[in-house]
Amino acid sequence: MEALPRRTVVDELEDRLRDDIMEGCHPVGSLLPPERELAHRYGVTRTTLKHAFGRLVQAGLLETRHGVGTRVRDYMRLGGTDLLPVLVRHGGEWIGDVFEVRRTIGALIAERAAVRATSQHVAEVRRLLQMVADAGSTSEVQLADVEVHRALARATGNRVYLLLTNTLFEAYLPLRATLAQPFTDAQVAHARLAGVVEAIAAGNPQKARAAAELYLTTTEQIMRECLR
Repeated sequence: MEALPRRTVVDELEDRLRDDIMEGCHPVGSLLPPERELAHRYGVTRTTLKHAFGRLVQAGLLETRHGVGTRVRDYMRLGGTDLLPVLVRHGGEWIGDVFEVRRTIGALIAERAAVRATSQHVAEVRRLLQMVADAGSTSEVQLADVEVHRALARATGNRVYLLLTNTLFEAYLPLRATLAQPFTDAQVAHARLAGVVEAIAAGNPQKARAAAELYLTTTEQIMRECLR
């Protein structure tokens, strides 16, 4: 079993500030109240507030300028995909958008990998696929499955596909435990992915896309049930 993470005051404050920003309590473009006032409002020290600010600045929700203050960033205009984990953590409705992109990108990656994969890529993907079957726990199956998809993205030869794959998996992290149902049985998880891998190994882009679409649709349906 995985150890449960211990939440700190900074973690809690980060969540509160993020939720308040997303719900419009601190509108986009507005300056946050002075640190002393905000720390008093949330019942924390200014040091704790600064740590939470730092995380939200890194996430792309806030920007701080010396002598001006801390402003809520227009994240929907200026933000990038690195914001996805933050947005998914705030509201489950974002996961639907992630699923749509997952289907589209995943099918395209499989198609491209079938055309571009080298024998070394195929050997690596097969090795990682076997790790799915050999995994001893749901968490291990889930993580092994992730590595297969990273390897498929590498097999395309397009580094942007790999970065997009990484970003999508990062977006799942806040809900990882909730979305574990497709990975409870290692053999079933292996069988779902095997069709994708073998179509890519055969160099058949049409079959690879179809197999990936089936895999992605099936696992998405299972995960959506988990979210209800």
